[in-house]
Amino acid sequence: MFGRLGAPEIILILLVVVLLFGAKRLPDMARSFGQSLRILKSETKAMQKDDADEPPTAHATAAHQLASESRHTAPEAYTSHRR
Repeated sequence: MFGRLGAPEIILILLVVVLLFGAKRLPDMARSFGQSLRILKSETKAMQKDDADEPPTAHATAAHQLASESRHTAPEAYTSHRR
C-alpha cells in the first residue's frame, strides 16, 4: 500500500499537514508523538518482561492443556454426537 506513494504524493501530504496544523505546532506535535512512542515501547518491554518472569498459574496451565487437547482431537469426535 505505501509502496505506491511517490515523492509528489508525500510532498502533497506534508503540505496539507502544514496547512492544517501550522508550522509552529508541528515540532510540538512531533515531540509529543515521539514521547508517546517511547512510553509505548517501554511499557511493551515491561509487560513482556513481567510475562516472562511470572511462573505459570494453575489457570494458565489448565487453559494450555485444554487447548492442546482440542488440537489433537479428531474433527469426527465433534460431529458424531450430532447425528
